[in-house]
Amino acid sequence: MTMLLVHGSFKIIGSEPDGDTVRFVPLDPKAWDRLPGCPVKHSAATGETRLRLDAVDALETHYDRTGPEVSQPHEFAHAARDALLAFLGFSHVQHEGEKVVAATPATTPGWIATLGADNLGRCVALVGVGAPPGADGSQVQMDVPLLRTTANHDLLSRGLAYPTFYKKLFADLRTELTTVAHRARTEKKGLWRDDVTTSATGAVIPTMEALTGLVLLPKLFRRLVDHFNLVGTSLTCLPAFLAGAQDEVEVIPTDRTELSLKPLVQVLDGNAVRMTVEVEDLVFSEG
Repeated sequence: MTMLLVHGSFKIIGSEPDGDTVRFVPLDPKAWDRLPGCPVKHSAATGETRLRLDAVDALETHYDRTGPEVSQPHEFAHAARDALLAFLGFSHVQHEGEKVVAATPATTPGWIATLGADNLGRCVALVGVGAPPGADGSQVQMDVPLLRTTANHDLLSRGLAYPTFYKKLFADLRTELTTVAHRARTEKKGLWRDDVTTSATGAVIPTMEALTGLVLLPKLFRRLVDHFNLVGTSLTCLPAFLAGAQDEVEVIPTDRTELSLKPLVQVLDGNAVRMTVEVEDLVFSEG
């Protein structure tokens, strides 16, 4: 199957890139007009937009949707960010907090392959550097060999991010990414060394401070942060909160669809949480 190929450049100075999001400026500012579905939010003058790497969910460096800014362990959050920026060709990157204030060079050339945007208007893409695999604005055949050249594949194979799949991603690409993520977990690479998402005893989280110290699937982390901010630190109401979060998800091994994370998350002893399914066995709907 094919995806839209867009040539352009990556831009990080003045922004707060993390392990799965980065700024991209297309060669043709009208590139996004070729995409169906949710519109890509972008600069009308230059086409600059915020990319979200498809199939990749890195630990949060700054999450503040429902309250004060919080983050996950910086060891792995920053490792993913730094690996992505190095993959894109940046060096000597300097930060003030999470904001990039200097880098060499100022921009780097690259390409993306995309099927559209998410519900926040971010272009969801597979990200590459070097010679593009086709003409700008063309439809490129995205197969497994080409996938292996992308930043998405690199991050998952090194265990620097969690695989998190959405329905638009082609099944053969999902299978490849599942394979490399499973291998990284087995070898305890990167964040898998400390991951507690499916721990048999659950992740004990009596406070927000305890939560931010855990290596946990970012999607679950965000739901827990929102619960703490909007409901409270007691986990008694977490199942009901998750039921209202509208995370429609297909559970691949059982071929069933759930309308939220509630059936996939256990609360143990009133103060611990675990997911009962590995994340690579889930396919989420955008929403």
